[in-house]
Amino acid sequence: MGGIFGVASKSNCVSDLFFGTDYHSHLGTRRGGMAVYSKEGGFNRAIHNIQNAPFRTKFERDVQELEGTLGIGCISDTEPQPLLVQSHLGSFAITTVGKINNMDELVKRSFANGCTHFLEMSGGDINATEMVASLINQKSSLIKGIRYAQDVIEGSMTMLVMTPEGIYAARDRLGRTPLILGKKEDAICASFENFAYFNLGYHDYKELGPSEIVFFTPDGVETVSPAKNEMKICSFLWVYYGYPTSSYEGINVEQMRYNCGDMLAKRDNVSADIVAGVPDSGTAHAIGYANRSGIPFARPFIKYTPTWPRSFMPTHQSQREQIAHMKLIPVRELIKDKSMVLIDDSIVRGTQLGQTTQFLYESGAKEVHIRPACPPLLYGCKYLNFSRSKSEMDLITRRVIQKREGTVTEAILEDYANPDSHNYHEMLDEIGKQLNFTSLRYHRLDDMVASIGLEPCKVCTYCFDGKE
Repeated sequence: MGGIFGVASKSNCVSDLFFGTDYHSHLGTRRGGMAVYSKEGGFNRAIHNIQNAPFRTKFERDVQELEGTLGIGCISDTEPQPLLVQSHLGSFAITTVGKINNMDELVKRSFANGCTHFLEMSGGDINATEMVASLINQKSSLIKGIRYAQDVIEGSMTMLVMTPEGIYAARDRLGRTPLILGKKEDAICASFENFAYFNLGYHDYKELGPSEIVFFTPDGVETVSPAKNEMKICSFLWVYYGYPTSSYEGINVEQMRYNCGDMLAKRDNVSADIVAGVPDSGTAHAIGYANRSGIPFARPFIKYTPTWPRSFMPTHQSQREQIAHMKLIPVRELIKDKSMVLIDDSIVRGTQLGQTTQFLYESGAKEVHIRPACPPLLYGCKYLNFSRSKSEMDLITRRVIQKREGTVTEAILEDYANPDSHNYHEMLDEIGKQLNFTSLRYHRLDDMVASIGLEPCKVCTYCFDGKE
């Protein structure tokens, strides 16, 4: 994943750019970058590795040295960016968030259209942002080039392109990720997370629609390519990786999670002493559940946040598991001899939640009833790659299905995705047995979509049902 932020101001924009970008730190832990433009100094850029230190620490000196009235920044879990580009379309800086699934095809297309080379990153990969820049440069204008990139990329791609005149903001073709404009006197910004600009004095101005491209300067915003109607915004924005203070399509993340827990409780009849959420994202779901069920909400473990990054971000699974274990500190007085409902945002591999359940038992818990806030994950995300799964066999659901069925077909997966089917309930029993849960009941897909409140056709649920 990743987050992007851009500013066009009549005065020096670097402070707003720094804080606005930093507010996306929950979306990535590998690379951070800022690029600025001023009439006097032209384009300047700073990129740092933020795996071992937060964005704010790494960029404190750059804030003092960079200066410009235009700026774009990113926090990324993948390639270094923003990139500075000089081409027949002029000089520009570009930053992106998304995923390219047809990279080999696009490389061949680019070579055929006159692109001579790409710079390889470590491991032989091509920087996805460089590929987007190459696609843009294959057309006669930046607007045509951005449209072209949106059309030919399989996956998703939202971007900011900064020129000496202003900034182009373009949302992914199907709006899988958000892009929202904020406005204050003498400045306009673009942001993945809309909360990122509130404390900087901006207010919500415009949320881009799917495929929409706008060009903005400190003086205003021009739509240069209109939005399209079809949208498939990622449902996991609300369930997990969106920040609680953000809203997408007018729907707040924290409120959705309360709705989600409420609907989980409506279908449940478990008897327990307390309801708890796996922090941080599970907490709001648990509050919604507790409010509906009447079972008291409690915090039987506390997340130690000053030094540990988000557990799904590190590259190696063993490191993620170790960090997840180290972060959660038990409150044994709230656990001993208690029966509890424990709500996590999801179960991906199952390893971390299994370990969490085990340490609850070791701390004296009598029962641990697991209630994930989304349906079983049956497919790896091919649009945003939030789960970091290298194979769908990383998913505990797929391993259970493979063991039960041998040969797995789409028809079989469809049956396992049906919460009313026999195979679905058998799968849940097996997962619960493997991970030593007292009981396991997932959120239903129809209830989860209803918790969001958008029309089902506008929400991407591919990882749950395989439907594109």
